[in-house]
Amino acid sequence: MLYIKKFAVLLFASICVGIGLNMFIIPIHLINGGIFGISLLIKYIWGIKIGHVMIMINTPIYLISLKYDKSYFINALLGLAFTSTIIDLLIPLNGLVHLPILISAIFGGVIKGIGVGTMLRFHISPGGVDLLALLISKWKGMNPGIVIFMIDSLIILAGILVLKDMKLIYSFITISCVGLCVGLLNTFKSFHVYLR
Repeated sequence: MLYIKKFAVLLFASICVGIGLNMFIIPIHLINGGIFGISLLIKYIWGIKIGHVMIMINTPIYLISLKYDKSYFINALLGLAFTSTIIDLLIPLNGLVHLPILISAIFGGVIKGIGVGTMLRFHISPGGVDLLALLISKWKGMNPGIVIFMIDSLIILAGILVLKDMKLIYSFITISCVGLCVGLLNTFKSFHVYLR
């Protein structure tokens, strides 16, 4: 029963993340924060391939989670596998709808935030910044939504300074929506269900 519940959570959350990214965020070319955002910036500054940077940044985060709590590590690997697969499967959604940039930024942030927030509520993460936020929230007793918003804000601010593209200000709307949804879904600790 526990594995069925974990599978259902992973599937629902991954579909939300995939829809939020492919249908709303990627088509309007916003920086989504997270490890991908950092990798994109490093590529622009130093020309290092995005995939290599993502591996370099993710590896220490995963090793920390392995040392801290093996179940977090395993759940993060599952979250990464599910999310990556679903995002790729939902690529056909890219360009399916055409909304004003503000509406897309909000919808993308809310839908992605529901997905990430659902994962974190069940101590699963799609890796990267979300896994780091989950670990920090456990160590410091902070809501993971606040941690994600703080980290993503710094990434987007750096993106605006490096790329000099003021359109990226809309990325703050997206990460605000993500942070709000993650925060709300992880506020009521008494309702947490542990999937280990």
